[in-house]
Amino acid sequence: MKTSSSILKDPVSMASSSSSSIMASPAPNANSYDVFLSFRGEDTRHSFTDHLYKELTQAGISTFRDNEDINRGEELKPEIEKAIKESRASIVVLSQSYATSSWCLDELMLILEQRKECNQLVLPVFYHVDPSDVGKHNKTFAIQVKDSSRWTEYNVNLWKKALEEVALLAGLILSGPETEFLKKIVDTIYNKLDYKKFHLPVNLTGMATRYKDIKSFINEPNVNFLAICGMGGSGKTTLAKYIYNSSWRSFDNMSFLEEISDRCKRYDDLLQLQEQLLNDILGGKNRRIPSVSQVTCRIEEALQTKRVFIVLDDITDHRQLVTLLGTGKINAQSKIIITSRVLITDQWFESRSWRCQKYTIRLLNDDESLSLLCDHALISKFPTEGFKKLALQALHYCEGNPLALAMLGRLLAEENSIPFWESTLRSLEKEIVSGIQCILLRSYELLPHESNRQLFLHIACFFIGKDKDYVEKILEPDYYAISGIKILSNRFLLSVSPNNKLMMHSLLQEMGKDIVRQEALKFPAKRSRVWLNSDSYKILTKGEGSETLEGLALDLEMLRTEVPVKSLDLKTDALNKMDKLKLLHLNFVYLDGSYQNVSEDLRWLCWFGFHLKTIPSDLSMGKLVAIDMSYSNLEVFELPMVLQSLKILNLKDSYNLFEIRKLSRIPHLETLILWSCHRLVYICETIGELKNLSVLNMTGCKSLFMMEHTNLLVGLEAFAFSRGVEKQPTFSFPHSIRQLFLKDCNLECTDSFPLSFSVQLSLEYLNLCNSLFEFLPCYNHLRNLRVLDLSFCTRLKWLLCLPSTLAELYVYYCTLLERITFESPRFTLQEFGYEGCISLCEIEGFIKLVPVAKLEENDLGHMKWLKEYQNHEVCLIGDDELTKGRSSCIQMLYEFDIMSTSLPDIKDPNMKPTYVSEFSSLYFNVPSDPENRKIKGLDVTFRYKILSDDCAWFCKISSTNGVDFMYNPKVFGKPDSDEVGIWLSYWPIGNNLNVGDIVNVSIVVKSGLEVHGCGVSLVYTDDKVAEEILENNKGWVEILGGNLSGFQLSTGSYYLCRRDFFELMEVDRLTPDWFRNLVGDTIHFIEVQGWRKTGRPKQLNQSFTELKTVRCIIHGPELEEIYKIPEMSKSSFVDRTLEFPSSMLGKTMKSTRSFNSSDTTIKEIVLGVNLRSQTQKQEVIEALSQLQGIHSIHVDTEDGRLTVIGDLDPVNVVNCVSKIETAKVISVGPAKKHNSDVGTAFTSAKKRRSSTSSTSYIFGSRSTVTDQDRLS
Repeated sequence: MKTSSSILKDPVSMASSSSSSIMASPAPNANSYDVFLSFRGEDTRHSFTDHLYKELTQAGISTFRDNEDINRGEELKPEIEKAIKESRASIVVLSQSYATSSWCLDELMLILEQRKECNQLVLPVFYHVDPSDVGKHNKTFAIQVKDSSRWTEYNVNLWKKALEEVALLAGLILSGPETEFLKKIVDTIYNKLDYKKFHLPVNLTGMATRYKDIKSFINEPNVNFLAICGMGGSGKTTLAKYIYNSSWRSFDNMSFLEEISDRCKRYDDLLQLQEQLLNDILGGKNRRIPSVSQVTCRIEEALQTKRVFIVLDDITDHRQLVTLLGTGKINAQSKIIITSRVLITDQWFESRSWRCQKYTIRLLNDDESLSLLCDHALISKFPTEGFKKLALQALHYCEGNPLALAMLGRLLAEENSIPFWESTLRSLEKEIVSGIQCILLRSYELLPHESNRQLFLHIACFFIGKDKDYVEKILEPDYYAISGIKILSNRFLLSVSPNNKLMMHSLLQEMGKDIVRQEALKFPAKRSRVWLNSDSYKILTKGEGSETLEGLALDLEMLRTEVPVKSLDLKTDALNKMDKLKLLHLNFVYLDGSYQNVSEDLRWLCWFGFHLKTIPSDLSMGKLVAIDMSYSNLEVFELPMVLQSLKILNLKDSYNLFEIRKLSRIPHLETLILWSCHRLVYICETIGELKNLSVLNMTGCKSLFMMEHTNLLVGLEAFAFSRGVEKQPTFSFPHSIRQLFLKDCNLECTDSFPLSFSVQLSLEYLNLCNSLFEFLPCYNHLRNLRVLDLSFCTRLKWLLCLPSTLAELYVYYCTLLERITFESPRFTLQEFGYEGCISLCEIEGFIKLVPVAKLEENDLGHMKWLKEYQNHEVCLIGDDELTKGRSSCIQMLYEFDIMSTSLPDIKDPNMKPTYVSEFSSLYFNVPSDPENRKIKGLDVTFRYKILSDDCAWFCKISSTNGVDFMYNPKVFGKPDSDEVGIWLSYWPIGNNLNVGDIVNVSIVVKSGLEVHGCGVSLVYTDDKVAEEILENNKGWVEILGGNLSGFQLSTGSYYLCRRDFFELMEVDRLTPDWFRNLVGDTIHFIEVQGWRKTGRPKQLNQSFTELKTVRCIIHGPELEEIYKIPEMSKSSFVDRTLEFPSSMLGKTMKSTRSFNSSDTTIKEIVLGVNLRSQTQKQEVIEALSQLQGIHSIHVDTEDGRLTVIGDLDPVNVVNCVSKIETAKVISVGPAKKHNSDVGTAFTSAKKRRSSTSSTSYIFGSRSTVTDQDRLS
């Protein structure tokens, strides 16, 4: 007899075990056995079971039975559990005495659990017993409770349910000769296990987490199809095989068809595919049917009745789906997986009753990529010293593509030496690994039109990182870019970032460039596109242009940093030979010669640092769509001809430009950028005739004053203007305006410009930074307003009745701002920046923080005794934006209807709680009150010490009546080192508490805090005075809003927290222990993320990303400046700026690089200050040099700007300077890394600015630089 050792547990521990077993379930290939034999030893061990074991092993079926595989003396239970879990199937031999063994019944429980959780095949064998006796507990299966620790009522009930369940399964009943019966068992198991399982590596990196993403598909009753989409090599087929191997036990028949896209091209191969599918569905012998349409009909019929699992690998066209499956109904329990390198849309299924779940496969993250690379490179799990940097280079090359990582890893495994790795990785700069190229090329070759392929090559060579709308305008006439970009995106050859930039996997980009290289391997001039600086320079110096060239890019300044450049004197001769040239991108290139024969097909002229003072009259520009002459040396802009096609004109940072003439020659202009054209004094009046002009950016045009023509621009949607001058400009805007950027205009509410925007009802984005008004008119009529930026409006005091539709509000360093309210408590604010608002005490619906000294006693309710301590000081921490610069006297926080304060370690009789614990939690029963008073709420307090700056905790209240609140206050007190602090709070939850309820109050610590005891008191109210106090306190309840549904979890609990403790965690990481202690095992930390809790949107903020009209032309730092990206860098929707390897990208893109993560506190603070004398300048510099964290100081007397860089509080900087001279904040943002190469580029390009010197101090050492040596 087997020794009894139960697997049963109490209900709580059993649920926990079940949950963990799911998470830890082995991968499909981790099976140690094919079959686990469960039997009663005294009945069958030396007879039937022994014979069955021999038959199974002779058939090649790996079988576990306990008397063979458990070493004597070992504990049975863990070995048996392990064997059951690692078996593909279980045979349960139900004999006469089976149910008399608690050990056998425990085995049965675990086997059935594996059937539910892991789809394990279970085959009951009824050996001389009737299945009805087993299910109805008759005869020897009539188990009863016994006087034993094992045969308890609880265990017996569970065993009975298990017997009932196994009796209902399709099994085999002993009949006829035993030898025939044994063969029948073996055949059944063999047939069930003999499906074509795929061999997969034991450790499939990242596959389990991706399987978890779509695991619900198998059990979803209303969904038949799962479409797994992604780029070539991303692991779609492997994931499908993984699911196939995991799911085969649940279906009658299975089929896996591979490489369908290629095989469907040939009729015979297509017919063969159909026949294979039909035979797999029916589970019979090969059927030969002569016609494709006939097979489709037969498959359609079979799918209606059979419960099947089908994988269709590499579908690229919905017609392939119809040919293979038909259009009829499918058995509701069938599952069909499609893998495709094309984004499968709902249109594929709209004409049928099929429902499809779509999944775009995630590429590997850095940790997964490193693991896969190391596995294939045959090195340790983590690269050793010397290989780390090289491994990172390999990861950068592959960008998470599993196929590329595996192939590159195998290539590197040929020799584990640093020189070999370095040489291999260098070779990838000029050629892509052939195996990877072959896979990726299939997507390119399957593009439906030649124009799509040409569009892909243009984007790969010239437009990665560019705005999608910008590129569409340029390439639409020749390549149908609007539809083409969608086609490329649907085939995962291209993606569009949340801020509308065109992105491409580096392997795909390299593939595109390699396709172009193959056009003429040794002669770049004969290719269709040239993007390498060295190749372009050679073509221009030797005049090697050819009629095949359609696009050319040259960044001469970048080239000079890479190789010695012999000559800067380039000629136009080569350009004159490029008859088909459409795209020309030159950075700081000086060309001498005639432009008369330059291609008439030119669509895009991007020439940074254009060296001439006027536009050449002989330059053919008739088909140009976009001109970008940023940083040019132009003085007068006047086109020599009418340009009917021109839509975009960018003259940004053309510092010498003073006049723009004859804009009527560009009748269809849509975007005009004049950013930082400081000397521009005149724009011809014909600008008012540009009816299509939708974007006008005149930021930094400080010599312009009158904007009288803007109201004539009836199509104007976005207008940007800032000057930094004393006198307010005059504006007039059309009704069509959607985005207004009026920073640094010293705006006030005047009769001529009341700031009410009463007719501009389409406004979506409004920036009035650095204005002088104290109050704003009510904006509740602006129903479309989504973004309002009032940062650095240092006189602003109140913001009242803001529209409830507002999504983003920024009031950085509005130092006098006290209160913000909305027209309705149900506002939709998703993004809120308020750093440096040291006077702010109330944000309606969000928080109210008021010094106790400013509160009336009635405002404090039963805590009026706190007035005695109102002048005590407590340092507040938690929300730096709210606490920075705030008074340290005791503050009262109102949040989530909870009232709380932090105190020093005082002793006051009013604080003596009714229920006390020395620990971090306590329980109590709600008593009946002798005076029959009404429970108003709870006072909760605890004493604590702060152990580190990374301090976070929750106060949790739960009861047997269903109360379950978890609260993390926005701010709380930080006592001095080694001192104890007190947190005191009032929770108005009396309506949720009844006499007899058991209430649990606990302090759950995440980190950095040590609890020294807690206490709770019930708060009652029973007289008129108390009721009046309650009504008085209701004011802040209305301010905060009483609806907490947005903070309710799926369990019904309330997670009252606006901080995101998980923003740095990956989705696949395990839930941390402290969080599990807080909310239990059933809530994943992802559920508590999102704007409802953190003030940040759950997904990309549409109000931000839909501002296309401004974004369509402004790139890099300009976009950051307009939309305050540096100041919103914590937001989930702000993309990290990517650095693109293509040398053709201009300085505009590259200048967006930021400091390393260790430098995130470094700020660049720009002040407007008039330092009239050298003495004043010296005083300011000396005063600033005393500030802690100062890095550098730069004074520009010409522009009247003072730039301070360092780990600094802007308020301290302003106060420091203001003691000497009046200062105004112009901007605050993360400091940009200095790039001396870029500075050199501008030195050579801008021989036009004043030689007036400005002074810079860096770490106390003085150096003098001219304006030519720095970026504007």
